Amino acid sequence: MNVKQLHFTRNKFINNIFQQTINSVQRTPDSGPDDSYLNGKAEDPFMPYQGKIIRHIIVDPLNFDRSFSDTSKVDHGLGSNVGRALHRRTREFVIRDNLFIRENTPLNAYKVADNERYLRDLEYIGDARILVLSIPDNPDSVDLKVLTTDLFSIAGGAANEGTKRINANIFETNLAGMAQRVELSGLYDQNRAPNYGYGGLYRKDNVGHSFIDATIAYNNMAVSSYTREEETSQTLTLSRPLVSPYSRFAGQFTVSHNQAYNLYHQSDDTFHQYNFQYMDVWAGYNIGINQLTASNNTIRDRRFFSVRYYDRRFLNTPPKLGNNFDPVFNSSRAVLGQMTFFRQDYYRTQYIYGFGTTEDLPYGYNIAVTGGWHQQLNLNRPYLGVNASRYIATGMGDFLQLFGRSGTFMHNGQLQDASFLVGATAYSRIFFLNSTKIRQYLNVSYTHLYDRVTYAPLRIDNDFGIRGFLSDSAYGTRRLSIQTETEFYLKFKILGFQFAPFPYADFTVLTPQDGPFNKSSLYTSLGGGIRVRNEKLVFQTIELRAFFFPVAPTNMKGFKLVPTLNIHFRYTSNYITEPDLVQLNNQ
Repeated sequence: MNVKQLHFTRNKFINNIFQQTINSVQRTPDSGPDDSYLNGKAEDPFMPYQGKIIRHIIVDPLNFDRSFSDTSKVDHGLGSNVGRALHRRTREFVIRDNLFIRENTPLNAYKVADNERYLRDLEYIGDARILVLSIPDNPDSVDLKVLTTDLFSIAGGAANEGTKRINANIFETNLAGMAQRVELSGLYDQNRAPNYGYGGLYRKDNVGHSFIDATIAYNNMAVSSYTREEETSQTLTLSRPLVSPYSRFAGQFTVSHNQAYNLYHQSDDTFHQYNFQYMDVWAGYNIGINQLTASNNTIRDRRFFSVRYYDRRFLNTPPKLGNNFDPVFNSSRAVLGQMTFFRQDYYRTQYIYGFGTTEDLPYGYNIAVTGGWHQQLNLNRPYLGVNASRYIATGMGDFLQLFGRSGTFMHNGQLQDASFLVGATAYSRIFFLNSTKIRQYLNVSYTHLYDRVTYAPLRIDNDFGIRGFLSDSAYGTRRLSIQTETEFYLKFKILGFQFAPFPYADFTVLTPQDGPFNKSSLYTSLGGGIRVRNEKLVFQTIELRAFFFPVAPTNMKGFKLVPTLNIHFRYTSNYITEPDLVQLNNQ
């Protein structure tokens, strides 16, 4: 092909840049031309080119002020003009470093779809497309065009209670356009000693094209999600995800030191003084992948084996605990092995958590069987657990996840801390009310914990209980929960911000430990709110939610209005996770 022909072909390609995407766009007959939305298998646009040789890969990172629908159009609004002065567009080599498809190899439709989805998952990328360019007079080869749109990568926030307490942070997720995250945070509180606190984090994604992310962080003002005390922490993490079913290795290494300080002069009865060191390392290999990648194979069923060792060693624990078993403040360590069987492909869709950007939901299965040895204080026990999920996507745009997990320890021939959790999560297809898109969410789960020794009791202040519930005073060994929510995605925008009001209702029945079911308590939460999001900003969703707790502990009853900033709404689905004990109070 000569230069003139290539120039003509690429111009024609750019003018029709969304043509292949249209093939997977579903329209509702009565919705009108503006109410189309993505709903199709991620690999479908690439299937007609299966097996053709990839000649060239052309990378075109677009700034946040441009879109796929018309790449020549640039937003010249005041906000975009200011943003361009502060934001450095992602560099081409950064996008190339995140490609695991290669030139001069046969095109594998599934692998190209995997890479497109992986690009979309990068925190500084708003959306990504890999499009195929046919080559005149060379029907056995194709060129690939990789398009990405940036998010405006600088964000931050602040909260205050008059002049007595001010908490603020600022972060840049793509410093110099080179996939570097820098975050600084600060706190001033008159009731704290010292009055000031601060924290910082640096992360480099995909170091040296290894797909390893390196993070170092320091914080002396964070409230630990593990212990719920304010602590000082220093952390180093090296992490490599399984970026594709065609990848071979995954793993992570973490070391940290965490120490709680009584900075608010709490009494010994309410404050937990502790100091611990933590090391966690795991690694795994995709079994049989060499044979699958030796040819242009489309078999997607995988077997992944991994091993993990972790050691949480308390140098001192809260004195009031003594030598009693505690799920948080006991030293513990474990060696665990896990075999994962999975097949996960993806549907491209919209309006699950986002406001119109491309989202990827899995369909397929994932079964992980875990076994090993666990020590807590002086109690040594073998462990066995299983975690299984079935993902279903219908052609009409409904999505369903069925999940179950169960685990137990063995001690002196008896089962201890035996548990099972079963449930289902469903997202309905899109419904239309004039120009408003509506999607229904439903989550149902049941959990049972037997012969509890070291496990934490079942709580409801989590994803399997009541949203907005802030008390940990409700706990037991049986839990039945139902969550429902209806999202209304409005069409209009204000300064690039979109709006989604929603009503919701949560119900949980909790049975106290060793109690009969007729002693169970019902907890409810009713209300609604609105979410606001600008899809061009790295800053995540803003939510204002009104809670009403007609049945709850005394200190929780009544009505409250809670604003929440920077909520990370995204459907998370990994091919594999590290070997772990079955978790009953979080996802």
